[in-house]
Amino acid sequence: MSLFVPETRFGIWFLGTEVWVEHVLERALDNLEGLIEDRKPSYPIIIDVGCGLGRSLELLQQRFAPQRIIGADIDSEMLDAASARVANSDLKVSFIQTTSSQLPIDEQTVDLVFCHQTFHHLVDQNAAIREFYRILKPGGLLLFAESTHAFIHSWTIRHLFRHPMDMQKTANEYLSLIKEADFRVSPQSVSFPYLWWSRVDLGIMEHWFGRQPSEDHEETLLNLVAVRDPDPKG
Repeated sequence: MSLFVPETRFGIWFLGTEVWVEHVLERALDNLEGLIEDRKPSYPIIIDVGCGLGRSLELLQQRFAPQRIIGADIDSEMLDAASARVANSDLKVSFIQTTSSQLPIDEQTVDLVFCHQTFHHLVDQNAAIREFYRILKPGGLLLFAESTHAFIHSWTIRHLFRHPMDMQKTANEYLSLIKEADFRVSPQSVSFPYLWWSRVDLGIMEHWFGRQPSEDHEETLLNLVAVRDPDPKG
């Protein structure tokens, strides 16, 4: 059984656009940064799980001042593109081809795990979240930004992209999954953005007709910062 569902040609093209960077990636990072408690000036070792074309690598460097970034992805062509992107830069990036559920990284060696719009491609999500916990140092952070069941099952996404549809979760289900892996998630470190591009109507009813979204809408996005606390037995 495949552990990962590859993206469509349209999806790969979209990941390389400035629309993706500005409206999806940067907005997620802006939100996630605001959710970090006790922010440190630097997170020395960062892994970008599902780094794709590498559009996030420079942004992670600018925002978190790492000494080293690890770009992980299962798609060799994606990694080649990411490597070419940073080849002439000052970024200290190493790349590994791997699935998120089997990371070839020693335990408790990473300061920050960045997982942005990757989890909904994974089949073994339970193994992946355990891996994130395993590799993080005590006090390390998981920055998690994900689309929910409602968004992935919307008609636009079903037609343009490819995902393991049976594995999709609601925002609360993702939150429970992360907490059950022994991560600490403070209420103030959780956000449910309802961005225009995640809505069935693409925000048309609000922007064109001034109709505000219903307060009981199903959440389409989840952003959170989770912490691996020190092992009380250690």
